[in-house]
Amino acid sequence: MALINADRDRFPCHPWQLVETNFTAGDTGALETIFSIGNGFLGVRGAHWSPADAELPGSFINGFHETWDIQHAENAFGFARTGQRILYVPDANNFTVVVDGETLTLAGSAVVDYRRTIDFTTGLYESRVTWACRSGATVTTVERRAVGQQTRGGLAITLELTTDRQVSVDITSSIVNRQDQPAEDHSSHDPRRSGRHAERVLLPLRLEGSNGSLRLAWETSESKQKIGVAVDHRISGPQQPFTTQADQDESVVRYVLAVDEGAPLLLEKSVAYAFTTAGDGSDIEEAAEAALKTTAAIFAESAAHYRRYWSTADIRIGGQEELQQAVRWNLFQLEQGTAQAGVAGIPAKGVSGSGYQGHYFWDQEIYLLPFLTYSNPRGARQVLEFRHSLLPEARMRADELNVDGALFPWRTINGLEASAYYASGTAQFHIGAAIAFAANRYSWASGDTAFRQSEGADLIIETARMWMSLGFFGKRGAFHIHGVTGPDEYTAVVNDNLYTNVMARFNLRAAAALQHPGVDEGERDLWLQAAARMQMPYDDTLEVYSQDADFMTLEPWDWSTPRSQYPLLLHFHPLVIYRHQVLKQADTVLAMFLQWQDFTAAEKQRAFDFYDPLTTGDSTLSPCVQGIMAAEVGYGDVALAHFTDAAFIDLDDSHANTIDGVHIAASGGVWLSLVNGFAGFRDQGPVPYFDPRLPAAWTSLAFHLKLRGGTLQVSLVRGSITLSFDGDGPLDVQVRDELVSVGAREVTVTLPAREAPVPSVFRSSFATAGMPIVQARPAGQRAPSTGQPAPSADQRAAH
Repeated sequence: MALINADRDRFPCHPWQLVETNFTAGDTGALETIFSIGNGFLGVRGAHWSPADAELPGSFINGFHETWDIQHAENAFGFARTGQRILYVPDANNFTVVVDGETLTLAGSAVVDYRRTIDFTTGLYESRVTWACRSGATVTTVERRAVGQQTRGGLAITLELTTDRQVSVDITSSIVNRQDQPAEDHSSHDPRRSGRHAERVLLPLRLEGSNGSLRLAWETSESKQKIGVAVDHRISGPQQPFTTQADQDESVVRYVLAVDEGAPLLLEKSVAYAFTTAGDGSDIEEAAEAALKTTAAIFAESAAHYRRYWSTADIRIGGQEELQQAVRWNLFQLEQGTAQAGVAGIPAKGVSGSGYQGHYFWDQEIYLLPFLTYSNPRGARQVLEFRHSLLPEARMRADELNVDGALFPWRTINGLEASAYYASGTAQFHIGAAIAFAANRYSWASGDTAFRQSEGADLIIETARMWMSLGFFGKRGAFHIHGVTGPDEYTAVVNDNLYTNVMARFNLRAAAALQHPGVDEGERDLWLQAAARMQMPYDDTLEVYSQDADFMTLEPWDWSTPRSQYPLLLHFHPLVIYRHQVLKQADTVLAMFLQWQDFTAAEKQRAFDFYDPLTTGDSTLSPCVQGIMAAEVGYGDVALAHFTDAAFIDLDDSHANTIDGVHIAASGGVWLSLVNGFAGFRDQGPVPYFDPRLPAAWTSLAFHLKLRGGTLQVSLVRGSITLSFDGDGPLDVQVRDELVSVGAREVTVTLPAREAPVPSVFRSSFATAGMPIVQARPAGQRAPSTGQPAPSADQRAAH
């Protein structure tokens, strides 16, 4: 489906804003995500201020969650025990506006003019609506919102009302405890979505209100976290609130007054949130009150923050207006999801929704930390320090699964494994290598030797110990890793998954390269031997690296399956998917991107040619990787198609679940596609490396990378790349086969055009002639009766 691109009159292209020019029912929930605001700590969905016009409104704080005991229908040792779910915090974005007795709503009132924007340059949300009231008055309301940046729990909301004649106005401003409100369970049959708790979650600690001010606090029922909310209201003119009432579910401040023509009414709502974890004795009410700032101060904070951010974070594309807007929206989402990096992990939906229950995955290290490493190194270090703080839990989990070192959870908030389905959860051991990889990248890019020798070393060494005990040396001396799931969740619990083995090899080598007092030469030598002997499945017939030891023996998927039955995970039992040759995610291709020096150009091309047609697109993390590798092997049009898909995943709601929050890792993938794909940047080698592949329709591409304490400016045009570096001393950079020394003076390197390669042609490894096709069917659909015996196992294998 398409949303933004389906109606460019409604969503006109603007280089620095997302704009909506009319209200249309039916896509409200997705737009609440797209227009959300946040800072990585606090997030507020972009719902309209009237409750009648909202579909899934809410606010979230990163790390504020509830726990429960997971009840397995059939239990086993080592299964995840503690569920965790991000909570809706009491939501301040609620107004009821009554003009001359008419409650204004977009659905029920006459709207003369409508314009909603989110400004990337200031972080400001604005909704401007002109109403033709039944009383004959023409009234305009303007709501503005922004979250704090220096004040991480701060939120500013203003509502301005102007009129062409005197009107009677009744405005109620509310703080709503949405977590304990009756709500539809959006988790039904979709593991990507979040459920709700059946019992009451937020237990009131303090409920006080007077003269337009509210002081509220709650404690979670099970996790024993506390949240405090302080709210002050200010109104233009001398009127005092008609009512100020505090309650555990809805607290209100109400104004009743007359508004004259030419005398706008301005209602300012200053909000501050604070929360503490279990056992923290801090005064939560006092912390929230201390964080209160005026709305003007929060607006100014936000604008100043984004001026600094865009000075180095912007990526400029020449000649592509709609793509430029989409890229900046994605870069804006990255900052909204990570600006306060380090307060906790980075949830898969940032702080824009409750999807994936607010859990942190490997997405954080592979898709988000590259952006942070090269735009906000301090933030990258803080996220890695947060991972490091979870080492005690990771060591306990390793012991529970009979491995050494540290085994980080597949999905978590508090450091405990929360994945109840181990086949696509716990079995994804590769998260350990992702964490080691991110730590190594940060050390390489920043030159932060203190981190490398402390927290970074701990992360790399402890995960290497996990690989060493998980794997084993086989009969012929090869090192195998069995019983794992790679990034492709459509093949689960396999032996020698190529991605896992490639990344484990990296992890072992990185650990062996460290000079650390806790590592003796015997352990170092064992790591090097395992890395050198790592099993890399390869199909000699197809001349392609196999995704795992048995992938090439699987039955091909029936590609006549209608699009209505995708994503496959919602229409087929996992066992149906697992036994077929079909991918959710570009697994082997991702390995070749991340460990780019370990594979030849021919190996990468053949792998891309083989696996790209088998990839469904069911994962939002796949198109960016496919596009990066398409660019590297020389398929410019394919690369651009995958990139465009990635850039509009949320803006066009192409996976039909944008309502649950921004796919923040996919936004990170947009950054990767531009920097690593079209600019061809590769890191963690002897020097930074570039092999640019600018799309034919683009006139230029320009961006900055923060490297070794300085900033590397990169500018591409057709046929050349220009570099400059403002750090201490020159920086050696390799551009294709040329090594250049880059300093403050610009250096331009000519880039001769390269011919696109001839795509690989593969012989089928299955003897299909004369054999009946066995099609996979959705649950509940019977196989057609043919009057013939079912194919034997040997026949199916031949097919």
